Formats: sequence, structure tokens, C-alpha cells
Amino acid sequence: MTPLRFGVNYTPSHRWFYSWHDVDWRSTERDLAAVAGLGMDHVRVFPLWPVLQPNRTYIDPAALADLRRTVDIAAAQGLEVYLDVLQGHLSSFDFVPSWLSSWHRGNMFTDAAVLQAQADLVTAVHDALADQPAYRGLTLGNELNQFAGTPHPSPMPATSRDVDTWLDTLLGAAPADPGRLRLHAEYDAVWYLDGHPFLPRHAARQGDLTAVHSWVFNGTAQRYGADSPHSHRHAEYLVELARAFATDPERGVWLQEIGAPGNVLDPEQVVPFARASVRHAAESPALWGVTWWCSHDVDPTLGDFPPFEHTLGLIDQGGQVKPLGHAFAEAAAELRDQAAAPGRTTAVVVPVDQDDTPVSRAALGPGGSVFEEWVRLAEDGQRPALVTSTTATDPDDLRRRGITRLHRVEPRAGAAYTSVSDEELAPVAEAGSR
Repeated sequence: MTPLRFGVNYTPSHRWFYSWHDVDWRSTERDLAAVAGLGMDHVRVFPLWPVLQPNRTYIDPAALADLRRTVDIAAAQGLEVYLDVLQGHLSSFDFVPSWLSSWHRGNMFTDAAVLQAQADLVTAVHDALADQPAYRGLTLGNELNQFAGTPHPSPMPATSRDVDTWLDTLLGAAPADPGRLRLHAEYDAVWYLDGHPFLPRHAARQGDLTAVHSWVFNGTAQRYGADSPHSHRHAEYLVELARAFATDPERGVWLQEIGAPGNVLDPEQVVPFARASVRHAAESPALWGVTWWCSHDVDPTLGDFPPFEHTLGLIDQGGQVKPLGHAFAEAAAELRDQAAAPGRTTAVVVPVDQDDTPVSRAALGPGGSVFEEWVRLAEDGQRPALVTSTTATDPDDLRRRGITRLHRVEPRAGAAYTSVSDEELAPVAEAGSR
């Protein structure tokens, strides 16, 4: 049995990600020692793209050396490192190099020279770390799909075919390396937003693992309540939804981001939400691991963050573990070596077209008929999976997945989903009757 992995998205306690301009190594050592002290086994690390690659044809060797040293420090604490390459986007801030904006404006998904530059960076980062055992894999970047369309204020439009080429090129830029992962990660528009060029098949079929990011400020908590089963099971649902679109039923799903956002959770709801969300997610046999957002609170003197971003950490600015940190550490200790979750035999059907694109992605999100039927069955104790309508007509595929009973619903779009996290959002609608 492979143990579940539990880790954190590492946010430096001193100067946040701006610290990459001049790293305070003593602070890094303290931070990663504190993470290890929680019993975590890995960290996800985020260098800034403009620091790594300040010019399209220049990758800074000093920045690569900083990555190596960070991996060395993590390794000394017994932590494995999963590295993101293109940052990209973090906590409502974009970090796009100057050679891709303003007078040099280009499109990261479609411009050939820009595509080559990104591929060069992926190769350089991998090669710089390839001899370090603690380096366990890379993600192309953090939620870069948000650049591909609305609601981004300066989008870089792309088609789904462009996305195929972008993913194939960048994933192929890191050589296949046994035991190391190459993957990509999107925010939940890929599952819930109709017309979005990143598709569920991209998320679930390209790369070595599927990554999902679960944030209940997407309309789930606003519609149903932060302590509702819809909110507590949202991460579990995303893991199962990702599993539905994988052609390999054994493909793992990494719950790469989950957090307890204070814009939709009251302080007394944070710890129960964390415990329930992680335990429910661990009930999916597809779960590879959980990486909490985030390790440390953001310095309150830093301006222009959505207010809740300052308090998402497991550890506060003074280095003290918060109740949330203790709760996540306890859940990790409890669940890491539990027996593998049993298979699921009941599935809700997701209607898809001939290309396996959902007929209505809005039906999959908060307020939608597929989402609400899945939660109803889950609360009824039936441990539902999801399958596409393509799988539902294939007896061999159903057999491989262990599905013996199907539930079909008419695809009804919800009105709850929002892909913006920093607004003051009133409850979107009354919760559905199911």
C-alpha cells in the first residue's frame, strides 16, 4: 500500500514570494523546519517566472542556484519538493515577465517564440535539479489557465487545440524521469466554466497525474453554507470528477490546493471544515495526496491582497502553529497509513459530446444538477463516483471501474459558480431542495 501524501504549498514567512529577489536563507530554514515539524512529507515550491527568466533568451543561473539551495534545505528536513515552473499567478497577483507584456505583449499559449522560451525554462529547471533526490517532480505553473480567457482583465486567448499544443510542448520539455512527476494544474474553470479553452480531458489525460484545486469561495459556500455537506465534500467531488474523465481508471488525483478561506468561512468553521474536507477526500480511491494552501500567513503589512489571503496559513507570522495547522497535522497522521479506500460501484453520469467535452460544465458546478445529485447520493451513504456518458455506454469500461449502477440527471446549469475570489459575495441563491 502506498501511503497518502500530505504536504503544504510553501509561502515564505518573510517577504512572501518577493523573497525570491533576495532570499533570506535563515528564514527559509526556519520555515521548512516548521513544516517538517507538522509531520508533512512534501512542499510545493513557487519561484517567480520574471526572476527565473527576466529575458526571453536568458535564464538566470543565480535564480536556478537559489532553487537548488531551497531543495537542499527541504531535503535536510526530510521533505520532498514538487516545483512549479511558471509563476504565473499567485493569490490574485500575476507575475508575467516584461518581455511578454506592454510593448512586448505576446501570448503564452500561441506565440511560437514564447512557447519555445517557456519550454526552455522547463528544461532548465528540471536539469538544474535532476541530480537532487528530494526533487520529486514539477508542475508547469500555478493556474495558468486563468490567463486564457475571462474573467482575466488582460487575457491571452487560446483555443482548445492551442492548449493541446502548449501542454504537449511544455510537458515534453522535461525529460521522462522514473519516479518524478510532470503535470499541470488549473483552477476549477476547467471543470465548471462553459466555453473555457482548458477542458476536463486536458486536466485528466495529459501529464502523469491529475491536479485539482478546491476552493469553496467559487459559489459553493455562498450558496449552500460553509458548513454544508456541499462545501465539506467539494474536494472529494473534484477528485471523483477528475477520475471520471481519466481514460486510465488507476490514474491518481492530487488535491494540490485546498484551503479554508475567511471570506466565506467564519473563524469557528475553519477547523471543522479542514477536518471534514480532508477526511472526505481521503475516501476516494483515486487520491494521491493533499497539499494544503498554505504553510505561513502573509505579512499583514503587504498591500492589495484580498483580505482572506493573509490568514490562510497553518503557521502564523510569529512562527506559531495555528489551530488549523494542528488540525491538518492530526488529519495527516490519522489518514496517511489508513487502508486504501474501497472502490465505488454507483456513479452519476456526466453528459458529454463526441469529444468528451461536457454538454454543460455549469451542470457540474455548484448549483448544477450533476453536482447536487452527487452530493445527495453521498449524503445518503452511497459513496458515488462519476462517469462520462461515453463510459456509461461501454460495459468494459464500466467493469474496469467497478461501476454497477448508474444515476442519470438532466444537465441543469446552476447560477452559483464564480471564478472570482476577491469580491464581497452575498449568498447567490437559496440552496437546492436535494
